[in-house]
Parts: sequence; C-alpha cells; structure tokens
Amino acid sequence: MKFQIERIITTLKQDLPTLFESDISYDIYTQDIFFRDPVNKFKGKFNYRIIFWTLRFHAQLFFTEIAFDLHDVSQSEEDTILAKWTVRGVLRVPWKARLFFNGYSTYKLNDEGLIYEHIDTWDREPGEILRQFFRKGA
Repeated sequence: MKFQIERIITTLKQDLPTLFESDISYDIYTQDIFFRDPVNKFKGKFNYRIIFWTLRFHAQLFFTEIAFDLHDVSQSEEDTILAKWTVRGVLRVPWKARLFFNGYSTYKLNDEGLIYEHIDTWDREPGEILRQFFRKGA
C-alpha cells in the first residue's frame, strides 16, 4: 500500500498542475469513483473524465490565462491523500476580470490502493467566485 500511495501522490503532482491544458491519468481511480465539489456530484469514471474535459474546454473558451497552482500533495491519513491548490485566471472579457480561489482535494483510497472518492472543498461559495467574473481586473 505504501508504494501505491507514493505512486498516486507522484501521479497527482504530475497531473494536477496541467489539468487545464492536458488530460489526467485515470488508472489511479476506481470505475465507480465518487466526485463532489460545491457545484457537482456524480459517480463513475466516465463522468469523471467528462468533468476534466469540461474544465479544459471552458478554460480555453473563457480564459486568456488560467492556472492550477498545486501547493502540496501528501498523505493525511492511512487511506487519505490531501492536495492543496489555488485556481487563478483572467477571463476573456474586455475588463479582464480575474478569478481566484483556494481549495483542497481529499482523495480516499480503497484496499487495492485506488482512489474511490474525490471531494473538493473551496475557500468561498460558488456565487462569490462567479461574482469575480464581473469585477474589473488589475
């Protein structure tokens, strides 16, 4: 299990910083992965793939700049990995509104060492994040 946790941490460290540009590795997740963030909730690897495709699509469509800053990925409990991050970007609007929020992802591992649950927590409400779209950027 220790080797598997190290492999997952390494994979997350490689995948997450570029998730807005390129696809992630799906072999570290179970077929019935459960995902929840403040606006989405679903089960299944197919839906999990769709959410990452949607993130990349919207990043290209709505932003001139977008980044996923990964601050830390570590084992927080025997079967849990925690990733701390910041999303920041500049919207493709004349007033160059800036998007910024912090969050963390909690990944739960099953007995085979695969991620069966991914819960994202944000430092502010979705409505507050959306209101950033209408503020003038720097």
